[in-house]
Amino acid sequence: MAEMDLFADERAADLAEADKLRREIRHNEYLYYVLDAPEITDAEYDRMMVRLRELEARYPDSIPADSPTQRVGGRASSQFTEVRHLEPLLSLGNVFSAEELRAFDERVRSGLPAGSKVEYVMEPKIDGLACSLIYENGKLVRAATRGDGVVGENVTANVRTIRSIPLTLKVPEGEAVPELLDVRGEVYMPRQAFMRLNEQRAERGESEFANPRNAAAGSLRQLDPQVTASRSLSFFAYYLVGEGAQPKHSESLALLARYGFKVSENYKVVENIDEAIKYIGDFNELRQGLSYDTDGAVIKVNDVYQQRILGATGKDPRWATAYKYPPEQAETTLED
Repeated sequence: MAEMDLFADERAADLAEADKLRREIRHNEYLYYVLDAPEITDAEYDRMMVRLRELEARYPDSIPADSPTQRVGGRASSQFTEVRHLEPLLSLGNVFSAEELRAFDERVRSGLPAGSKVEYVMEPKIDGLACSLIYENGKLVRAATRGDGVVGENVTANVRTIRSIPLTLKVPEGEAVPELLDVRGEVYMPRQAFMRLNEQRAERGESEFANPRNAAAGSLRQLDPQVTASRSLSFFAYYLVGEGAQPKHSESLALLARYGFKVSENYKVVENIDEAIKYIGDFNELRQGLSYDTDGAVIKVNDVYQQRILGATGKDPRWATAYKYPPEQAETTLED
């Protein structure tokens, strides 16, 4: 009996240490991958992971699905299954000039009750791959690509390897954990990761990716999650639908940041279309120095009730559009 009590005490102590390590590792992953503000060295992080794996190996029946050690836990798949989105994951229409932006603003105002005040939220248009993340009771349970907007591909095993995506929502103490959350965002490949990947492919004699977007799409759709994990993908959350949506889109972005998601630091609420046009000009100067590719800016009606009034066409919302910057041009000299 004494031996059993001793084993029970040891097990309880080990499980408590493992829980503490998981919390510390999740916190430090959030600092590193979401806030870009690490507080510990890579060696310290590695030591914590080694110790956690040792403890979990002793008690494999007690490993939670959202443990940091389980991010790459899926087997290679022969195909992706199809899943239906809870709400359509629509694409955006494009505009290319200030005149087209003003026409968009006029359409928005004509679709709302006369005299309505309209605020817009301006965000960078990340050059990546749209994705929907479903959380049930705070846990990530499914991830899907846009597909045709109604049905997408189930890429859950691959998305779990992206360390800027929380496996468990970082719900502040005292707040209720939402039963169901549908987070929309963009999977992308940072520029440094893209250059590193192409260098590796060139060394192996493989064809290089043309741009970070193609690299991100190809990496997310790997049949082996281990390959996806090696590609250093990241994720920006940009929309919240269903139960968790706040009255204003800007409030949803703030909520997503509180839940542990990376949200663009360059989003801004503007009061009219003139301020929106100014944002687009200012951001064009700023975007060259970012760590990721952007090809435009997105303008969204901030009030979610107004979004619902405006609705959508067959494939894109009437309350949002994307301004596309002109393609970059440069002179070249053909030498041979």
